[in-house]
Amino acid sequence: MAEPYYITTAIHYPNGKPHIGHAYETVAADVIARFQRLNGRDVRFQTGTDEHGLKMARKAEEQGKTPRELADEMSGYFRDLFDRLNISYDRFIRTTEAGHHTASQALWRRMEANGDLYLDRYEGWYSVRDEAFYDEKELVEGEGGEKLSPQGTPVEWTVEESWFFRLSKYQDKLLDLYASQPDFIQPDSRRNEVMRFVEGGLRDLSVSRTSFDWGVQVPGAEDHVMYVWVDALTNYISGLGYPEEGADWKYWPADLHLIGKDIIRFHTVYWPAFLMSAGVELPKQVYGHGFLLNRGQKESKSLGNVTDPNMLAEQFGVDALRYFLMREIAFGQDGSYSPDAIVTRANAELANSFGNLAQRTLSMISKNLDGELGAYSPAGDDKTLLTTVQDACREGLPKQFEKLAFSTGIEAWMKAVYACNQYVDEQAPWALKKTDPERMRTVLQTLFIALRDLAIAIQPVIPEKADHLLTMLGIAEDARTFEDLADEGWYGALVRTGYRVAPPSPLFPRLELPEAEDAG
Repeated sequence: MAEPYYITTAIHYPNGKPHIGHAYETVAADVIARFQRLNGRDVRFQTGTDEHGLKMARKAEEQGKTPRELADEMSGYFRDLFDRLNISYDRFIRTTEAGHHTASQALWRRMEANGDLYLDRYEGWYSVRDEAFYDEKELVEGEGGEKLSPQGTPVEWTVEESWFFRLSKYQDKLLDLYASQPDFIQPDSRRNEVMRFVEGGLRDLSVSRTSFDWGVQVPGAEDHVMYVWVDALTNYISGLGYPEEGADWKYWPADLHLIGKDIIRFHTVYWPAFLMSAGVELPKQVYGHGFLLNRGQKESKSLGNVTDPNMLAEQFGVDALRYFLMREIAFGQDGSYSPDAIVTRANAELANSFGNLAQRTLSMISKNLDGELGAYSPAGDDKTLLTTVQDACREGLPKQFEKLAFSTGIEAWMKAVYACNQYVDEQAPWALKKTDPERMRTVLQTLFIALRDLAIAIQPVIPEKADHLLTMLGIAEDARTFEDLADEGWYGALVRTGYRVAPPSPLFPRLELPEAEDAG
């Protein structure tokens, strides 16, 4: 039986259409899911939309819609984007699903049975945009003396009856968790930030609201709806059928909750405390990635710099966009993107290097060898190149991807691509055609073998183009895993089938900036 691997993204808040940040997190999660599948794991990958709360209720009212109508429309945009970006999710969860309400209420009852919920009155500062309560000492002063949250969002003084969760009771247990499992919060900078926050003292948490009714009803107190984080965080287990421990429960605890750094506190303080209270096993790791900045600036509607990821996929191609997002930015840190940066990176590495390598190799085999591969007898230079490629594909890239260091892993892979192109230039098979046809054949065979390894290794990042190349190479669909990289007999087996290489179609045409096209 394959070992289960459960990865989740944060569920996305659909009070507007998806932006590039949603695409970034979900592509990264998809790369991890695909990588783990290629490593033989039984992967379950969940994403979805977080559809309750005051923000959604107010937005729907502004638009003259019911909250459910707004949620249905906006959730559809997220699903459409993820399908377009070739996201291989197994479950797209919506918090408006009946099963999610059942799960949230079951978790609530367990916390209540443990003595961790009590009714009181809430007075304090609340940010509608963050769906979060803040202490006075956390607030910052905006223009004109306006009080703002640490994220710079407006806050409102709120007074209402509320159920509270005894978060203070879990302070020491949480600190023990962080000390005993240093990898529970990653990267380390986020772990240190959360530890400082918890060490500063935890106050009990308001977990219900009465001022609106768009949410999961509190069991036995139907005039209350659950504060959005109890409802939202429960998605990670409701998607597996909680509280029933059916077939999907084998995936819990989650191996990885992949989230943005701005919601790290909710996932590493509130969520484990809720689970401890309810007697549910904790996830193995929460990873808070950085922000994707637009030319160095955070995207916002007020600045008018919000980018539609559909437009980028349309302009540059899905795989080129996916490659850029994973290659350009050290995962975990903030990173910047721009159309010219995407074009520069994609042209240099995908079109000029990897794409050109595939095009030249397969064209020469098709044209000069009539597509026939033949028996392979490598010389020293050929073996050296294949060792370089194998090291990158079997060790360099996988080891870094296991650590979520995508840019470093792709760098190792890219060095192998460069080594192949240098080998082409040094061996000059077009010259060998006249002087030593047999040597030309060996050089082209070496490149053919290298291409297969390179294509298998990079599949998580550019799945469509890598699959297309593997098909052009004649590699069966069930022979494209990381385990298959170690199969030394695949080339001989392919030759014995009589496979012939057809003239290739270009993998990565060179990109142009839209402005350049307009100017032309």
